[in-house]
Amino acid sequence: MPFAMPEHKLQILCTRPVDESRIEEANQKDILLDVLPFIETEAIQTIEVQQEIEWASVQEAVVVFTSMNAVEAVTEMLDGHIPEWRIFCMGFKTKELITTYFGAEAIAGTADNADELANEIIEQEDPEEVIFFCGNQRRDELPGKLEKHRITVNEIVVYETLAVEHSVEKEYDAVLFFSPSAVESFFKKNKLIARTIVFAIGNTTAKTVAKFCSNKVIISKLPGKDELVTQALDYFSKNH
Repeated sequence: MPFAMPEHKLQILCTRPVDESRIEEANQKDILLDVLPFIETEAIQTIEVQQEIEWASVQEAVVVFTSMNAVEAVTEMLDGHIPEWRIFCMGFKTKELITTYFGAEAIAGTADNADELANEIIEQEDPEEVIFFCGNQRRDELPGKLEKHRITVNEIVVYETLAVEHSVEKEYDAVLFFSPSAVESFFKKNKLIARTIVFAIGNTTAKTVAKFCSNKVIISKLPGKDELVTQALDYFSKNH
C-alpha cells in the first residue's frame, strides 16, 4: 500500500523582509511563507545630502516623510539633534520611527496615502513651502498636489531604491507586493500563473501589477506592511 502524501501547504511569496514570527504564524495556519526581497534601499551619504539635511535642521519647517527609509536616513545624519519641525507622515512604521526620534508632539498630521496626506498639509498648515525627504523613485501625487496649491516643495533625496532581480521557480498561491518598484523588479524575470492571487499595499502598487498581468489583485485595507501579511493569511484561512 503506497504512503499517503502529506497535504500540500498553501505557498505565499512575500517580496519584502518580515519578522520570523510572521513566518511561524503562517506555518501554524499550514501556509508556507517564503520571503524574497525584490528591492533594497540604501541611504545616500554624500556631502551634498549631509549639507541639505543640516540646512533643513536649522529651519522651523513643515516636513514630510512618506517612508520609513527616509526617516532612518535623516535621523542617522541628524545624530541626536532634534530640529523644530512640524512633521506630516504616512504609514504606521514611519509614524512609529518619527515618534521614537522626534517625539509624538512633532507629528502635525498623518494619512493612509499620499493624496490624503497632501490634503492634510493644505487644510492644516497651507504653508508657503515644505521640505520633502524622499527616495529617488518617489511618486508624483504628493508634490504634484502641493505645487498645484502653490506650495513650494523642497525635495531632499536621502535614499535610493535598487532592483534585486530573482528568477522564481515555484508556482505560488499568492504574491505580496509592497511597492511599484518591487513589482517592476519581479516581472523583469518572472510571470504569474493564472491562479496566483496578488496582494498589493495600495492603489499605485495595484495599478503597476495590472500593467504586467490580469491576475486577481486584493488591495490592502490598511497602509501598514504587517497588515498586508495579516490580510493575506486571514484570506487563505477563511477561504481554504
